[in-house]
Amino acid sequence: MLLEARAIDAGYGKVPVLHGVALGVAAGECVAILGPNNAGKSTLLKVLSGLVGVWRGNLQFEGADITPDGPSERVRRGLIQVPEGRHVFPDLTVAENLIVGGLRLGSHRARRARLERVYDSFKPLYELRHRPAGMLSGGEQQLVAIARGLMAEPRVLMLDEPSLGLSPVAVDLVFGTLLGLKQESLTMIVVEQNVQFCFDLASRGYVLRQGRVVSQVEAMEHLTADALRQAYLG
Repeated sequence: MLLEARAIDAGYGKVPVLHGVALGVAAGECVAILGPNNAGKSTLLKVLSGLVGVWRGNLQFEGADITPDGPSERVRRGLIQVPEGRHVFPDLTVAENLIVGGLRLGSHRARRARLERVYDSFKPLYELRHRPAGMLSGGEQQLVAIARGLMAEPRVLMLDEPSLGLSPVAVDLVFGTLLGLKQESLTMIVVEQNVQFCFDLASRGYVLRQGRVVSQVEAMEHLTADALRQAYLG
């Protein structure tokens, strides 16, 4: 496995959220994290990206223990998160938002070269590159957030609710973008409430309920509605 979480306990302050969570992600696959509200899905992504510390258990990336690493070390390793709610810099242009995402690349030349490659994959953003990000539609802002994550040359791209609050047309736009990244064999972890979105995008999945993995889905097409209802509701 490229990335593994082993028996992770974590939470906020003294409040536990995750209990013995284990998962694995192989290189080149897209894995979905499913579950009802307050199941711990977003907390799990924050643990993987270093924003929330591990109480017990450990994280492995390419066979190395990264549990002690903070967010900046995780980013340098290529663990990149696209947060829920997009969080673009509204007063910066699209191009400036993307350049911020490429700061870890070190040199201006490397960032400009990466920017050109990202524009090749996100042609609508090239047309919008001089527009302030705060003036874009929700779907366009989500594309900016995803493209900003790609600027960091991720080994694993982690997306938190990429379709949240978007219109059906915008959801289709974002889904098509992520499907293209999957076809390029980019390793992805997707937290998403839109189950159909995950069915069509992910190859495997984990269902969380009350901070525990209650179901591991080895093939998304084999997950029936009854099995999903049981996993969500118990």
